[in-house]
Amino acid sequence: MEIDIVYLWVDGNDPVWQAKRNAFMGKSDDNSPTTCKGRHANNDELKYSLRALEMYAPWIRQIFIVTDGQTPEWLDLSNSKIKIVDLTEIMPAECLPCYNSSLIEKFLYNIPGLAEHFLYANDDMFINRRVEISDFYTPDGFPIVRLSHKRLRKLRWFWREKIRRKPLKNYSKTIAYASKLVNDKYGVYYTGMPHHNIDAYLKSDCKRIAEEVLRNEFLANRKNHIRNDNDIQRIVYSYIALAEKRGKICYVTPKESMLVRIHRKGHYTKLQEYNPLFFCMNDSEYAQDDDRIMAKEYLKQRFPNKSQFEK
Repeated sequence: MEIDIVYLWVDGNDPVWQAKRNAFMGKSDDNSPTTCKGRHANNDELKYSLRALEMYAPWIRQIFIVTDGQTPEWLDLSNSKIKIVDLTEIMPAECLPCYNSSLIEKFLYNIPGLAEHFLYANDDMFINRRVEISDFYTPDGFPIVRLSHKRLRKLRWFWREKIRRKPLKNYSKTIAYASKLVNDKYGVYYTGMPHHNIDAYLKSDCKRIAEEVLRNEFLANRKNHIRNDNDIQRIVYSYIALAEKRGKICYVTPKESMLVRIHRKGHYTKLQEYNPLFFCMNDSEYAQDDDRIMAKEYLKQRFPNKSQFEK
């Protein structure tokens, strides 16, 4: 089984990219979850994620890095395992420019040369121990779907919205919408939340879902150049894989997959304690530049050796 990995990467510190984004959106000091600095800040996470990949998953065939006209300055493009993919290569013109990762993720199956079996990661996601293909796919070749167990999620969100009159955040709304779509089409409602780390997919299933199963729903948000409440979170692919018996569910604990919020210093202690298989260094509207410096220093110490993918 040949396995590729796809990363979504942006250097939000790049003044050229900032000018392009500001020209489209208008400059804003908004610190909301959808447009905050943490959404695009570059702390060199990709460099360290690739170091971890080389250490713990050397069996990966090809690494695709999807970008918006950018290339990491430290990346060795002469390495045959590395391919830079620009948004213009995989997305229709009506979607561009795009500052919405939820929309970009819908078109990953268009990447030229992408293997049928592929993993997807944001640049802040890390493998922490040795992994094998069997950690991502069943012997039949179906993806293992990792979820966080949230049995009362639907009830809690109903209570929040309808009783307390407190709106859900954008991220939660996109997951709720994905759950509703799958329930409408397959009669099953999945309450498990994304584990916020590397996930496995089948390219042919992503294409079929995007172009057939949810064609109209995907077409409806093609012009969501920035995050919108009617975006469909990529968890929809995994929910449908489960509904069609083309995926195997796996509920995770922090000992398998841990979300490290970089503004919470106690999370570093827990990361050391749990030593999970995967961890994510989550930047957000709550993080400050000092938190980002601390996260980068941690990654530098955790993965000190240069990979073959660096100049």
